[in-house]
Amino acid sequence: MSKDNKKRKGNLKYSILLLLLLAILLITSTYAWFTANQTVKVSTLDVNVEAKNGLQISADANNWKTILQLEDILGAAYTTNANQVPDVLEPVSTAGNVTGGYLDMFYGTVDSSDTGDPTLTATKETDTDGTEGRYIVFDMFLRVDRETKIVLTPNSNVIYTGAADKGLQNAGRVAFINEGTKAVTQVTEAQEALEGSSSLIWEPNYDVHTAEAVTHAKQTYDIDTTTTGAARIAYSGVSDVIGTGIPLAETNAEDNPTYFADTTIGIETTAANAENKTFMTLQAGITKIKVYMWIEGQDVDCENSASGADIAFNLEFSIQE
Repeated sequence: MSKDNKKRKGNLKYSILLLLLLAILLITSTYAWFTANQTVKVSTLDVNVEAKNGLQISADANNWKTILQLEDILGAAYTTNANQVPDVLEPVSTAGNVTGGYLDMFYGTVDSSDTGDPTLTATKETDTDGTEGRYIVFDMFLRVDRETKIVLTPNSNVIYTGAADKGLQNAGRVAFINEGTKAVTQVTEAQEALEGSSSLIWEPNYDVHTAEAVTHAKQTYDIDTTTTGAARIAYSGVSDVIGTGIPLAETNAEDNPTYFADTTIGIETTAANAENKTFMTLQAGITKIKVYMWIEGQDVDCENSASGADIAFNLEFSIQE
């Protein structure tokens, strides 16, 4: 064999080795939106909402109680009802914008571009009724006799309930839209109310991340953070349909203000929160609040190794003492 042939074969082996290494890197790298796992599931969903100190709560503005559970939410029946509680969740994103009383929610898909860099496209979601969908949304009604200040108690949380803590609860979000207050005799009007124009977003567990999420934040977004005692990481939520893929590193309001907006967090809590958080002031009568619960795809904790977790959303409201 000539020296030239040996050299060519050596170069070929070297090139193949580089391609194999590149393929391994692409397979093992983690990005937002669970790109490596196309069967993303958050199973064993639990949703519990409790009211304390004389505050009354209802899923339909008719039947009043102190605790709402999953069967109450799914069993609520009235003309405009659209309680969506799917069996599994998939990552979605929002910048918190409200249109016609509904939160603008977007489902993202990550694909590799011609250069191999992952890019994000997004379609707009529509709230439905039943167990289909990618996120949770339901109507909650609170009734008070006079103007009353309400707090979100420390028993409110998003936690993992499975055998292994994969950190997915750290990407959980809850948003509230005040749709308006009606007199206690205006049950139908309360049910149909869609007067909300802004949302109040709660980010729980902002100060903790898994080791995988810390690595993901650095590799994908060049963000430095820690597993515990971390500062809250600001992020840009999706604000419009994305038809042409945008590189993940540029999925922010600074690089692409047409499709992303900085998300305002109205309530933030640590994993060990022990404080009441100001929620809202209710006017006398029945106040309809549309509640959204989701996994935020733009959160650094929404990465491949976190998929397949079991989580629970718990809300507890109380009259401010």
